[in-house]
Order: sequence, then C-alpha cells, then structure tokens
Amino acid sequence: MTDARPETGPHDDPLHDHGSGSGPHDGSAPQKDHGRAGRDLKAAITSGVVLLGAIAASLAFWKPAFMLIVVIAVVVAIWELRQGLLSKDIDLPEQPLMLGGAVMVVVAYLYGSDALVTATAVTALVVMLWLLRRGIDGYVKTATASVFTLVYVPFLGSFVALLLSEGGRDGGGLDNDGVQGILTFILVTIASDIGGYIAGVLFGKHPMAPVISPKKSWEGFAGSLVATVAMGWLLVVLLLEGDWWVGLCLGLIAVVMATLGDLCESVMKRDLGIKDMSQVIPGHGGLMDRLDSLLATIAPIWLLLHYLVFT
Repeated sequence: MTDARPETGPHDDPLHDHGSGSGPHDGSAPQKDHGRAGRDLKAAITSGVVLLGAIAASLAFWKPAFMLIVVIAVVVAIWELRQGLLSKDIDLPEQPLMLGGAVMVVVAYLYGSDALVTATAVTALVVMLWLLRRGIDGYVKTATASVFTLVYVPFLGSFVALLLSEGGRDGGGLDNDGVQGILTFILVTIASDIGGYIAGVLFGKHPMAPVISPKKSWEGFAGSLVATVAMGWLLVVLLLEGDWWVGLCLGLIAVVMATLGDLCESVMKRDLGIKDMSQVIPGHGGLMDRLDSLLATIAPIWLLLHYLVFT
C-alpha cells in the first residue's frame, strides 16, 4: 500500500525516472505501457477495493476475523521474501517461519506484548535449531536472513494484533477502540501514499534518494507530510477523541516511518535484483510491495496510541 508504481515509494516523480533495475525480468517480453501511473490502474483499483472490503467487513462485524487476514498476510509475505532471497542463494526455512509467525500474531492478540516477545524468541530459537538439519555450509547466512525475516514480517505485523486488541478481544464496529486504532493506522498510511503520489507527479523535481529510489522526490515527501499530519490530527481528535497534539505527532511519525519503510524495501529489491516481490495482487505486484510502509509504521503508532490515547 505504498504508491502507484512498482519498486518505488509514495513520493515518486514519474517525470524524473533515472532507471529502476527490473532484475530478472529483463529478458521477458515487453510489458504493456500503463502510462504515468506505471501499472494497470483498473486491476489495481479492483484488487484494492476487494482487499479493503474484506478488511472493512471483518472490522465492522467481528474483529477477530481480521486476525485471519493478518495471519494470511504474514504467511504470504514470508513466502515472497523466500522467493526473493533465493536469488542470493538463501533458502529460508519457511515452515517454521510461517508457523511461528502465525503463532506470534495470535499470541500477541490474546496475551499482549510480553507474550509476543517470548513467542518471537522461541520462534527464532526453533528456526536456528531447524537449520542445523542442513549442515554447516551457509548456516550463518541463512540463520541471519531467517531472524531478519522473523523480525521484519511477523514481529512487526503482530503489532497490528496488539492495536486491534485495544478495547477487548471480541466485538467490532466503530465504537471499539481496537477497530478505531486500526482504521487510524490504515488511513494515515493511505494519506501518506496519496499525498506523496499527487505531489510527486505534479511537482517532483528533486530526488530524495537517487541511488536507492530514483523516482522518490522531496516534493513528494512534502505532500505526504501535509496529508499525513492533517489526517492524523483529524482522526485522533474526531474519531479517537484524543488531544490535538497527539494527532500531529502521529502524523509526523507515520510519514517518516512510511518513507523509511519504502526506502528499505527499495534497497532490498535492488540488492536482490528484482522489480516486485511477486505478482499475487493484480495491479500492485507483491504483498510486500504494499506492506512496506505499513510494517514500518505500525509499531510506533501502537506505542503512541496505547499510552497517549487508550490508556
């Protein structure tokens, strides 16, 4: 859920593309030109509406159902990272990572942050023990990548469960603290994407990180900043009934972390020599191509809302 073009962030300027390295897809047939949007907008909008509809339905009627969506997302994201890391001859042990990641999400929702830390430590140990079956060669490299994957996807993703558990673990609807928190988290991230995309398209001239993400511009970042701070202030004051300054802090934290998440994902894909993590979401590419900014923002947003709004 980052931007309208593959392997770029929400602040990209398509008028100043200095090349983006499509990796292993270079020898394939030419792809259809989708214009300045950089992707099939019809497919992107359709798949986006379906995903958002599923999320909205689960939150509106019975919020534990949303945990199923989170678990599925974690499993698919781990699969995508494994596919990408294979280009560097790193074969993640996806079975313990997927199972452990699912357990981490459920444990976080049911028992809180202390249990999440314990589940993360146990899963990391199990993964390292699992890798002993493969022998000595490449153990350190694979174990390091596995622990990185564990922290990057299921650990950060489990903060969604922590946020949703606010206000009780049952129920749903806009009167529930957890549902309100999830909506705030999603909407401020979307605001960052849309604000950055529009400003980048219309005004982007100065690249933010030309080596990492040539299309990302400072003008786009400014657009994200304005949109995210405004959305954070509105949601915290009107929806969460919190202090206005908390909303401003929320917006500032979200835009910085979302941008860093985009940049980190771009670095990873360039290092791996791939354009998209996969093609599981029509019009969007891989799931990780949509989750980069969400994973980066969820932990600080939970921390802020938990201690300054819900407590």
